[in-house]
Amino acid sequence: MPPQALDLLALPDFGGLDADRARGAVCLWCPERLTAETAVGLGEYTDPEAGRWWPRACGPCVGRRAHGALYTHVTLCEPCVDDVGQCETGLTLTRLVRRYRR
Repeated sequence: MPPQALDLLALPDFGGLDADRARGAVCLWCPERLTAETAVGLGEYTDPEAGRWWPRACGPCVGRRAHGALYTHVTLCEPCVDDVGQCETGLTLTRLVRRYRR
């Protein structure tokens, strides 16, 4: 996942996460417990406190976050205005919406 797309999902501050969220056992945004089948890996993220970590969330939360981020992104991105497929960030967010939004 491109770092720009990950940033647009507005991850919570690592320092404010409880242990289960920090290790990916619970969704970053809701109380859903994650399994290998339900977890969506959001790629690698670098946090000043935590160093490298690999946040995870449930599909519905990822879909909702990606949907909101896509609406914000396309208003500020010239290539996305013409064709979202021309922008790696816009394309990634579009794919996340299509896959996970319910």
